[in-house]
Amino acid sequence: MKTEHPFLVATILLAVVLLVSIVLNYLLYERGRQYYLALSAARLDPLGLNYYSTAADQMELTNSELTTVVFFGDSRAANWPSPDLEGFEFINRGIGAQTSEQAAGRFRHHVKPLQSQLIVVQVGINDLKTIPLFPERKESIIRNCEENIQQIVRWSIDMGAKVVLTTIFPIGEAPMEREPFWSNDVALAVDEVNEYIHSLEGEAVVIFDAYAILVGEGGAIEPEYSQDILHLNATGYERLNSELVKTLKGLK
Repeated sequence: MKTEHPFLVATILLAVVLLVSIVLNYLLYERGRQYYLALSAARLDPLGLNYYSTAADQMELTNSELTTVVFFGDSRAANWPSPDLEGFEFINRGIGAQTSEQAAGRFRHHVKPLQSQLIVVQVGINDLKTIPLFPERKESIIRNCEENIQQIVRWSIDMGAKVVLTTIFPIGEAPMEREPFWSNDVALAVDEVNEYIHSLEGEAVVIFDAYAILVGEGGAIEPEYSQDILHLNATGYERLNSELVKTLKGLK
């Protein structure tokens, strides 16, 4: 019995190690698969023009008596649920992982046909998160992001819409696997671009300070609002919508 017990323990430990290895390899494979799927899709349709059907745009406008609001931008916009607000109609034109360059490039294709009265813009983090990978291009990445946001605002105003321009959400803590490709420069760049966003406030541009609503101690997002380093959970969006409703009512 004494000789069997160590052998049994070793066998169990070996089985556990093997199982953990299988699970980790599967997770790595699946993450790599998703990455290459997204990369290939972006190469086939760099701006995401085929993501939304142009023919379906007009079909979404169901009632001309309602104020039409379009959520536009990256995954943070794409995941933003419509608030419960009488008298408004909400359409989402966000696409995950897009930079401000991609969003600006598809604006006329995805937003202009809707002729909406209000456009909620949330974009920029996918530009700024590349800074740790290209530190020598930090300033050009920030300037390009600001220029694209300004362009989206200008086009929105030109089509007769008012803009609810949201500040870029605060970020969460970087997970261990992302730390080699991350730095505090991302958070500093978010602050810089948000300062620029505030400068765009005007008669047709209302600044919705999402950053101030969501931020916690140390400049990171409040943990209760965070799904991961970049995205909000349902509680985070509920918090935003409780304030967004007030803003939209004031603009109607």
